[in-house]
Parts: sequence; structure tokens; C-alpha cells
Amino acid sequence: MGVARYFPANRAFVIAEIGTSHRGDHLRARKLVDAAADAGADCVKTQIVYAEEIVHPAAGTIELPGGAVAVFDRFTELELPLEFFAETAQHCERRGMAFLASCFGRRGLADLTELGLDVVKIASPEINHASLLRGVRDASLGAILSTGVSTLCDIERALELTGREATGLLHCVTSYPAPEEDYNLRVITHLSRMFGVPVGVSDHSADPVLVPSASVALGARAVEKHLTLSRAGEGLDDAIALEPEGFARMVSAVRRASSRSTEETLNELSTSYGDERLEAVLGDGVKRLAASEACNYGRSNRSILATADIAAGETIGEHNAAALRSEQNVTPGLSPFDWEHVRGARAARSIPNGTGILWTHLLSS
Repeated sequence: MGVARYFPANRAFVIAEIGTSHRGDHLRARKLVDAAADAGADCVKTQIVYAEEIVHPAAGTIELPGGAVAVFDRFTELELPLEFFAETAQHCERRGMAFLASCFGRRGLADLTELGLDVVKIASPEINHASLLRGVRDASLGAILSTGVSTLCDIERALELTGREATGLLHCVTSYPAPEEDYNLRVITHLSRMFGVPVGVSDHSADPVLVPSASVALGARAVEKHLTLSRAGEGLDDAIALEPEGFARMVSAVRRASSRSTEETLNELSTSYGDERLEAVLGDGVKRLAASEACNYGRSNRSILATADIAAGETIGEHNAAALRSEQNVTPGLSPFDWEHVRGARAARSIPNGTGILWTHLLSS
């Protein structure tokens, strides 16, 4: 069935993003799956994490809702055996839901393939991770691409690698929590018409109804939102996730919007939230970096970084460089789409481990 399963034409597909809220505990994961099923979700999504595929050890800390976190160490703590995800997938099947997972590099992609998945979720920061996107295509997998902290050019280049016929998009704002007025939901129609692919929304805003319902009214064919057992939990996204009662309310609102006309849903939302608030969420439909995420462009997504000290004259390759998120503590380097020009080049001067590699670091041929 491929990616079409996640973007049905007759109703919005609801994805419960449990992320890392399970904290590696099988019982907690089963409870999350049960909560998603009881709420009426169609799918549970999690994340297959290997720290070295995501950030450099020197990435430092990032500010999350629970406070500052040493990002490489936290990702290392989230590494789990494949059996954990196999069991979670089996419980999803028992509860009549699809299972979906994000991966962040070739190792995680191999795990997803071993699990037998035919579709992979690509998080917003990986939309320029050219090597991963090629791997998805080469494995003949479908892709669901989140489009936070990205430009139209970024989306187009990603689609060229994954293939439009095998890809769906989730309009997203990469901010936690994301201000609802940054969502500019009229972009959903814009993206669908421009790229000819199904489009949904990945919602990080606080309200369980406004963004999801308005998205469906504007044609979103999938809605993804974080689910947790408790917002006081220790998962990376627990503080901005919906607890089961709120998630069930969201699903109910999405189902209601799926069964009604655009005008009916928007009128109801206008009555509940006010014309001004609703119009701020709908926006002008021009795809741009949202105010709350613009400062992360080039940092939360990938760039080419040195992963070892590189001496002047040394050849650059996979043994000493990689496409990683730089976050706030590492200066970004060149785009991963420039890797073919960087690989095999010689360093013009020494490049310390953790440095973003730029054209000025390379000897001209």
C-alpha cells in the first residue's frame, strides 16, 4: 500500500507520535499504544535513535521544555535494541493500528527495513540529509517528510531524491511548543498543488483542536500529534504532548472536520476561537520559515561537519566527516547536497574535530 495508506482521500489519518515517551520501557510503550488505540488513532509512530547518526558529540546542550539537555548524551540514552520496536509494532497490529518510525541515518534505516516497514518517516531536520533520502529511495521505500524549518527549495530537492510518487508531506513548524499563529495553514493547499503530493500536518501547538481541525478543513489528509501518558514525564517531547484525554479530544475533532465541509468547520472554529485567532492560524499560504523556527535554520537541519581532526592536506571522506545536526554549539558547514564535492577533496588547512566544513577549508583542484 505504501505511502497512500497514510494519506487516505476520504478522511484524515491520525498519527500518534509517541516519540521517546516510552523511555525504553516495554510496558510504558504498550500503554501508549493502548492509549492511542482507545483514542481512535490510526497509527503509532516512534523513533529509532543512534546518537552518532544525529549530532556531533560537541553539540553541547539544547533547551527543551524540561530545561537544558546535553543533546548527544540524551540521544545515546535513547538507543534501544531492535526487539523493542518489533514488540511495539506487534502490539500496534494487535490493536488494529499501523506502526511507523523515524530514522536518522543508514543504520536506523536498515533497522526499519529489517522490521519490514515499507514507509519511513523523515523528521524535519533530515529533509536535507541527502544520503538518508537516497537510502530510502534505493530501498524502494515510501517516505513521509515533515517540512518544518525548510524552504520550498529544500522540499523540492528532497522530493527529487525520494520520488514524488512515493512521498507525502507533513506541514510543520519546528518549535516546541510551536505558536499556533506560526502555522500558516493555507500552505497545505499550496504545497499540494505545487508538488502534486498528498499533504498533512505535524502539529506541535498546545491546543488539541484548533490547528488539527483547521488543517483538515483546508485539505490535510493526515494529522500527526505527540501523545504522552503524562506531560510531567521525562521523554524529550512529553512537555508539549497531549495526554490521553486531550488526544482523544483531538481525534474526535479531526473526525468531525473530516465529515463536514470546509465552511462548516471554519465557521465552528471561528465561533469557538474568534475570527482574529483563526485567521492568524490560517495565514497567507506563502511558504516561509516561521518566526519561531527561523533561528534554527542550518543548525537543527544537517550540514557537513568534521568528525575527527583533519590535518592540512588530508583527504576528506566518511572516515573524518559526516552530515550531522550542528545545533547551537557547533558552527554549521556546507549542505549535505555538496557532499560529492567535499568527499575526496584535500583540506587547505587543519580542520578541528567538530568544525563545520566550508569551501574555504578545501584546496581547489
